[in-house]
Amino acid sequence: MTPEPTEGPGGDRRISRKTLLKAALVAGTVPLLAGGGVALARDAGSGGRPLVPTPNCDDGDGPTHEQIEGPYFKPDSPLRTSLVTGSTPGVPLTVSGFVFGRGCKPIPGTLLDFWQADTNGAYDMSGFAFRGHQFTDQSGAFSLTTIVPGLYPGRTRHIHVKVQAPGSGILTTQLYFPGEPRNNTDSIFDPALLMNVREIGPGREGTFDFVLDIDQGPTDPPTDPPTDPPGSTWAAGTLYSAGDRVTYGGVAYRCLQAHSAMAGWEPPNVPALWERG
Repeated sequence: MTPEPTEGPGGDRRISRKTLLKAALVAGTVPLLAGGGVALARDAGSGGRPLVPTPNCDDGDGPTHEQIEGPYFKPDSPLRTSLVTGSTPGVPLTVSGFVFGRGCKPIPGTLLDFWQADTNGAYDMSGFAFRGHQFTDQSGAFSLTTIVPGLYPGRTRHIHVKVQAPGSGILTTQLYFPGEPRNNTDSIFDPALLMNVREIGPGREGTFDFVLDIDQGPTDPPTDPPTDPPGSTWAAGTLYSAGDRVTYGGVAYRCLQAHSAMAGWEPPNVPALWERG
């Protein structure tokens, strides 16, 4: 069963700014707002006002909801980030965002396979029009250039996507547009899958952050007393715990296994006990 999003007062889906800041630090290239907040896809909105996050991502809860694949998926789509050319009819649309695990850390190298209807509501089943896959970059970010999909009987506007992190299972879901009249009558529509969308000149810009059901628990257990960041030099006879950090020869190391240090077990000599970083 897919977990329901955590809700705050009034039904708003909340997000831990601590975990987003942690995600920004891990990604390295994630931009920061002037006030020190993390400038992620979920933060962008019309008029510069913060928007409610699309999926929930709060310290291990609320992966992005799954949805049915539908009858129009085709495997072996081309590798590309743009599904259009300069002459493609339709309202221009870009969709961008990040892919996180449950710990709100970005996941680079994630596969995203998109497919959608054309401006008339038709799917190309003989070729690969409006179909394409891509991979997130080192910051866990993706960007798709396409058009606003057309309507067809029984459905509201939507974009299909399969998301798969390296070595993990596949999330199949759909993205939706806010303010669409058919959102209220489409039996599949899920408000947790609404993109943030704003008008940009003659086109639109949508943003959405995926949260995959992948454990991203702490890799550095706390120590007592803590030694993170490195604040001591490795010394024989010291009892080290997993997660302790030391310096040796001017290089930082993290302890992988609890042990009592001995001469000859200096960090660079025993990779089973210490890793750089």
